[in-house]
Amino acid sequence: QLRLVESGGGSVQPGGSLRLSCAASGPSLDSFAVAWFRQAPGQKLERVSCLSERGERSKYEDFVEGRFTISRDNAKNTVYLQLNNLRPVDTAVYYCAADSSYSYLCYSANPPGYRGQGTQVTVSS
Repeated sequence: QLRLVESGGGSVQPGGSLRLSCAASGPSLDSFAVAWFRQAPGQKLERVSCLSERGERSKYEDFVEGRFTISRDNAKNTVYLQLNNLRPVDTAVYYCAADSSYSYLCYSANPPGYRGQGTQVTVSS
């Protein structure tokens, strides 16, 4: 069973940056596509970005507008999300996710196969 643990969240001012990390344990992460989702209070879970097993394919939702970067280090079983130029609307719990199918993880409206417990990101002046 794949286990995902996020870290790196916190409170920043608008325009600030954070780097989220997701440590995986269990099966090797290089068998899975990975993604970041987020959920703001009272809102539904939404996909932020996803990345294929070896990192050759990636996808970002429109609202990212070039501000975030997803990456992975399979040797460390870790996934990252660099958040730059943060805005108050980016305030949410950010979740790391994984699935054996890149297409499912990046395009399906259904929940991912694996998801962590989340890390809070708050953007406020």
